[in-house]
Amino acid sequence: MTTTLQGIRVIDFSRILAGPFCTMMLADLGAEVIKIERPGKGDDSRAYGPFVNGESLYFISVNRGKKSVVLNLKNPKAMDFLLRLIDTADVLVENFKPGVMDHLGLSYETLSKRNPRLIYCSCSGYGHTGPHALKPAYDLIIQGITGMMSITGPDPEHPSKVGMSIADVDTGVFAAIGCLAALYQREKIGRGQQVDIAMFDILMAILENAATRTLNTGEVPQAIGNHHHAASPFASFKASDGIFNIAAGNDLLFEKLATALGIPELAKDPRFLTNRLRVQNWPALEDCINAVTSQKPVDHWCRYLMDSGVPTGPINNMSQALEHPQVKGRNIVTTIHHPTAGDVRCIASAVRLSDNEIQYRPSPILGADTEHYLQEILACSEKEASRMVQDKDLE
Repeated sequence: MTTTLQGIRVIDFSRILAGPFCTMMLADLGAEVIKIERPGKGDDSRAYGPFVNGESLYFISVNRGKKSVVLNLKNPKAMDFLLRLIDTADVLVENFKPGVMDHLGLSYETLSKRNPRLIYCSCSGYGHTGPHALKPAYDLIIQGITGMMSITGPDPEHPSKVGMSIADVDTGVFAAIGCLAALYQREKIGRGQQVDIAMFDILMAILENAATRTLNTGEVPQAIGNHHHAASPFASFKASDGIFNIAAGNDLLFEKLATALGIPELAKDPRFLTNRLRVQNWPALEDCINAVTSQKPVDHWCRYLMDSGVPTGPINNMSQALEHPQVKGRNIVTTIHHPTAGDVRCIASAVRLSDNEIQYRPSPILGADTEHYLQEILACSEKEASRMVQDKDLE
C-alpha cells in the first residue's frame, strides 16, 4: 500500500507542540516533512525531559517521521538555499508569534509570489488578526481565557485545566485539517493559500454546547465535577474500593441500570421519570445510586453493569489505560527504532485507512539531513554546508 500524502513536501518551522503535532500527523500520512532548526539547539523541546540516551522523549513523541535541516538564517547563502527549498514545497507550517516570519523575509505574501502553489499554515495563540494578535499565549492561559477552565473541575470555586495540553494538541489537529483542505482546494484551482490557526479559536470551537447555551439562553455553565449538564445519570459513582463511571443518559438505559442495581422502582419514581427530571433532581438520584454501588468494588460493577447493557467503565491511570486489551486489539502502541534512543514505544496515529498505510519513522537527530538537502537543491559541498549552519541562532 502507498501513503496518502506521498510526494507532498512540507517545510516545518514549528517547534514545541502545536505545530509539531500538525506536521507529525502529515508525516504519518506519508508527507516528507523537513524540519528547519537552529544551529546547536534545534527545537526548544529537544531540551525537555525525560531523556533516553540523551534524547528527549518529549521531542521524540511529536516529531517522528521528519527530517532535520540546521541553518543559520542570518547567512545569506543559507537563506538563498532555504528559499529555493521552499520553491519545491507544497506546505509550510510555522508557529512563531505573528510578525516573526515577516521579519525574516518569509511572509506568505513573499513566498506565495515565488511559489503560488504553496499552502502556508500559521499557528499562533490568538491568530493574525484581532486586538490580541501580538500577545503571548500558552496552553494554560488559553484554557483560562476561553472559559474552558470555568467548566472543568469539581465546582465553580475550583476551576481546573484539562490534564493535558489540549489547546496545543487540538491546534495541531485543526492545522492538519486546514492543510489537507487547502491541498484539496489546490487540486481544483491550482494555487495555494494561507491557513490561519489560533489556539484561542480552537478552544472556543470545541466548547460545543457550553458556548451555544450561553449565546442562546444567557445561562452561564459552571464546573459541576464529573456529572453532565444535560444527561443523567452520566457521572462517576462510589464503589467500595474507589470510583467508576456510568453513562445511562436516556430512559431505556436508566431503566436497565435501575433493574441491574436491584432497585427497579427507581425508574418509576416521579422525580426520575425523564432525563430532564433526572437532571433537575440529580443530588437525590446520585444518593440513591451511590447507596447501592458503594457496597461492591469497581471491578464487580464494571463487569456486571456492562453485561446488563449499561455503559460503564473504570477510571484508569495511564499505566492501566495502556494495558487495556483494546490498546493491543487496535495496535494503539507502536515501537519505533531511534538511532540514539533505541526502541521507543509511542502512541500510533489515530487515523486508520483501509487502502493506505500509515508510516512510522523515528524523529531526526539534529541536522542529520542538512547535507542531503543542500546537495539536492544546491549541489553544495560539505565545507559550504558547514558555513551555513554555524554562528547565530534563529530567534
